[in-house]
Amino acid sequence: MNVIGFVEIPSKDLQASCKFYSELFGWICQPLAGTRYAFFHTGFGVKGGFSLDDEPSTGGVVVYVETDDIEGVLKRAGELGARTVVGKTHISFEQGYYGRFTDPCGNVIGLWSPA
Repeated sequence: MNVIGFVEIPSKDLQASCKFYSELFGWICQPLAGTRYAFFHTGFGVKGGFSLDDEPSTGGVVVYVETDDIEGVLKRAGELGARTVVGKTHISFEQGYYGRFTDPCGNVIGLWSPA
């Protein structure tokens, strides 16, 4: 089995990261008492965590969250303190659309939609 089983997103503030992603995507977040870590669950099988021990990622691997409303998510992300890096952009008829934002900690997060 060679599937991605866990995603880790660096954080400067666990409470702020939990609040941001919970409000934006509805993710369930649980800080791990006595540590510098919080786990999250997207509700769709993908799990991950926020870590205070890593620096935010502005390059390299980009995690993409699938959504039916890239423009709406970018708008809401901005209201929650994020900054749009790439607005909704057409890839191709077969591949759909993408967009990107930086979260309040500075991580680049992608959005993808098939239509």
